[in-house]
Order: sequence, then C-alpha cells, then structure tokens
Amino acid sequence: MEIDKKYLDPNFKDFIDDDKIWEQLNAAKNPEKSEIRAIFDKARSKVRLEPEETAKLLQIEDEDLLQEMFALARQIKEEVYGERIVFFAPLYVGNKCRNNCLYCGFRHDNKSIDRKTLTMDELGEEVEVLEKSGHKRLILVYGEDDNYDADFIAKTIKKVYATKVGRGEIRRVNINAAPLDVPGYKKLHEAGIGTFQIFQETYHHDTYRKLHPAGDRKGNYAWRLYGLDRAMEAGIDDLGIGALFGLYDWKFEVMGLLYHTIHFEKTFDGVGPHTISFPRIESALDVPFTLNPKYKVSDDDFKKLVAILRLSVPYTGMILTARESTKVREEVLPLGVSQVDAGSRIGIGGYAEYDRGLIPEKEQFQLGDMRSLDEAIRDVCKQGCIPSFCTADYRCGRTGSHFMSIAKKSLIHNFCIPNAIFTFKEYLLDYASPETKTAGEEVINKTIKKFDAAKQKIIKDKLQLISDGKRDIYI
Repeated sequence: MEIDKKYLDPNFKDFIDDDKIWEQLNAAKNPEKSEIRAIFDKARSKVRLEPEETAKLLQIEDEDLLQEMFALARQIKEEVYGERIVFFAPLYVGNKCRNNCLYCGFRHDNKSIDRKTLTMDELGEEVEVLEKSGHKRLILVYGEDDNYDADFIAKTIKKVYATKVGRGEIRRVNINAAPLDVPGYKKLHEAGIGTFQIFQETYHHDTYRKLHPAGDRKGNYAWRLYGLDRAMEAGIDDLGIGALFGLYDWKFEVMGLLYHTIHFEKTFDGVGPHTISFPRIESALDVPFTLNPKYKVSDDDFKKLVAILRLSVPYTGMILTARESTKVREEVLPLGVSQVDAGSRIGIGGYAEYDRGLIPEKEQFQLGDMRSLDEAIRDVCKQGCIPSFCTADYRCGRTGSHFMSIAKKSLIHNFCIPNAIFTFKEYLLDYASPETKTAGEEVINKTIKKFDAAKQKIIKDKLQLISDGKRDIYI
C-alpha cells in the first residue's frame, strides 16, 4: 500500500490551520459571563458550536460558569442519548509496528516489548473469555505493520463474529488500526465492520512531526488526517476520531477535534463522527517521554475538555477509557460520556492470561481502572445510569446520514433506551453477580417508569420474551 502522492507534496494544504486556531484561542481570553451564557443557550438547542464559540468555552475560569457547563453537558447528553452508558472491550490482536512514535510502548525500537500476533485460535480464545463475561461489543486494535493489512483485519473480523460460547456472541466489531487505502477499506466493509477509528494523536503539525519520525508511514500527517475520508469513500460511514491528550496543549487539541468534525460535516453532507475519544497519555514500559510530559492534562482540565466536547459536538458518542482511574471515571462520567470500556486487558493475549490467573505484562500503557465488567456495571447503576450492550443502530442501518438525522434531532434515545434495557436484561440473566442483579433490576424498573403506558407495555412484553429465553431483541 503506497501513500497517495498528493499527501507527499510539501505544498499540500489540509484543513487544520495552527495559526488560526491559536488566534481564535487568544482572542477568546477573558470572556464575559454574558458571552458564555449566550453560548450555553445555543448549546441547549443541541446545535454544533463554531470554533470561535468553543474557544471561549476553553477559556472559562469562573467556577460558577464551570459548574453551569458541567450541568449542561450532562443535560445535553441525556437529552440526546438518555441515561444509558454503552459498554465495550478493546482486544489487541498484534503489537508489531513499523513506527517509532516517541510516546508509545509498542514503538518499533522498544526492545522491552515482546512482539506477538494472535493466531486465529488464540484470537478465538480471547473472544470466548470476553463472551463468558458478557461482552457483546469489541474494538480490535492492531499495530501498524505490513502483516496487519486489510485481508488480515477482515479475517480477524470474521473470526470474532464466528466465535460463540454458550449464549455469548459478539454483535459488533469496531476497528482501531492504521489508515488504509480505499480498496482496503472496502474489504473491511464487506467483512461487516462497525466503526473505523483513527486517532490523529495530535493535531498540531510541528508537534506531530517531532513525535513521529520522518520516514515512518505514520510520519505523514496528511495521510493519517484524511484516513477516515477514504473510509467514507469506501462505504464505511461510521467513524471515530480522537486525540491523545498530553502530547500538546489540550485546548488546541479540542479545537482540532472540532475542526475535524466540521470537515466531515462539510465534506459528507452533514455526517460527522459517530464517536470522539479523548484518552490521556499514560506511562509505558521503557518509554521515557511518558514519565513527565510537558503538556500533561490535569484532572480539572480533563473534566473541562470532556464537557466542552459534549457542548461543541452534541450528537456524537463520547468514549471514556480505562486508562483513567476508577475515581476519575466516576467523576467524568456525568459530564457527557456515552461509552466506556470495562474489564479491559491491553496485552496481546491478555484476557486468556488473566482468565488463567496471570497478570498480563508488557502492555502498551498502564490501565488506571482494573475493575471487572460486573463491578463497573454495578457502579454505573449506582450512578443512576443504565448499562447497555446495544448494537442495533449498526445492524438496522442507523449509521452515517441516517444516524445523524436522528441524533441531531435528539431522537436517538427513543431507540437507545429501550435497547439498553433489553441488552442489560440479557446481561443480568446470563452473567451478572447477585449484587449486580439487584442493582440492575432496580435501574431497569426506574427507567421503564419514565415511558408512557403504551411504551411501557411494549418494553415489558419484550422483557418477558427475554426472560422466557429469547435473545438479541431490539427495536
């Protein structure tokens, strides 16, 4: 696979203008309370904000305004998606990598990492462990290596879907992998991919060049930046973007994510990213860069950026990962988050190792939240949210423009909440501990009561089917 020549042209101009972003951030300093509250009023209408408006939110220091923003972020998320939190698990397929990203434990020159690619049998074993815990949604993760081409990724997708144990099955496979060309993306589309996710890592051009050595395929900023455009061209219309916070100034990265969103909307008739991820850099084995990064994001600033992203792109799913500690996850969850991973292991073969009583070593980075899926679900219930394993949008064709037309009108919760109830009921019957069953049934009953009588009857009738043994019921 060769990089398109246009991305090799030193005069190629992309849609991220570093100087313009800093001009907007500097011009937004010391905003008036009236300006901020006017932006809050616009955000309540759940319309995507403009860069100048987001820049002002990024400069808020007033504690009263911050608390108003946090409350509004939760309100917007609940009005769009309801009080549900989607659960998934990452599954690392291979850690071979041709790149030497300065911040990554899997970088090519890191001799402290054992290089491994799962065989199809080993991949099946990993999936079985995840299915036995109750997972229905996975994101497969790969290093950037010639062995992990589109044909290999498609093969792993098919293997995951074909692996079933007991009542367990994976109903949606998302992918986090290196950018492909259009023919490669088409192969993944045919294999039944869910979302394709690419993190730009940092949107700041000079920082990107410093952290990604010249000569590496990942060293080409534009090839990566337009990677999801090629996915759309190939028919994959469910996309996820993200930045690794801590590589550069967090305010700049938020603006980069917003400009990436605007680019999608302008290029693809209003279709923006289905998800935005915002992981913070964590320490990794034999990676000095991660020990004391210059742009480390504090917990307080992390809360701000999550809330600002929710206000700025109200329709998008927002992913909070297990990189964060349990305490931070519990504090940030109410600020607009809609998806989390749980029970995660990020070493190659880590789930099977852990299932055998071993602690996986030499992972890409350190996880902050090591709770089991069951524990994390129970704690989410205690926060008043309903866990979900729903995959219905993808399987019903509610992706791309169809999804956006529903989400931007704040109607997607009409599907999300009933489907959350159905998939959570499955989990409670098939996998949950007694303590989680008690907490879960309480949340389900409270959630059902929020519907009118007619909808309550429909939901209760379908719940009875699930109790009678039927599975995979959705609307």
